[in-house]
Amino acid sequence: MRRLFLLVLLLALGWGAGFGVFLLSLGKPLGAHSTDAVVVLTGGPGRIQRGLNALRRQDARRMLVSGVNPDVRPRELAAQFSADGGLFRCCVDLGHEAVDTRSNADETARWVREHDYRSVRLVTSDWHMPRARLELAHVLSGVTIVGDGVPSRPGWRMLLREYHKYLVRRGALLVGVN
Repeated sequence: MRRLFLLVLLLALGWGAGFGVFLLSLGKPLGAHSTDAVVVLTGGPGRIQRGLNALRRQDARRMLVSGVNPDVRPRELAAQFSADGGLFRCCVDLGHEAVDTRSNADETARWVREHDYRSVRLVTSDWHMPRARLELAHVLSGVTIVGDGVPSRPGWRMLLREYHKYLVRRGALLVGVN
């Protein structure tokens, strides 16, 4: 009985310490920093605008917006974000295949390989950054991934749910489950 208690206590302490590390790894805004490309994962406010700002500052040559609804066209996004249509024509690609973080990573990997990029600015919400970075790092060996977290106000429920998703995915990758 005592061993079981100690085991449960150790697991709880490990879980709590891990959650603390997770909270410290939430994405922070990056600011001016050059990379070959910008990858924006759809799903939260401020993400696409953050990527466009990086392009306008010439912090990257090209941008992929991953997980875009198949019905959305570049000119519609350009109008929504008050962006020059020329910027979208020359430098913004819309990825319509991804439906979740894992498929965002797969879509991004194909795009990065196609363009032979060596560094990527990853734009997503702050709470999503640890898992998004984990997924990208898994499929993009040899590519530098720089996080650019969009600040948000996630509640504890959201943070706990994301932490558990992160733990499950990290565990799956550790045991070789893709």
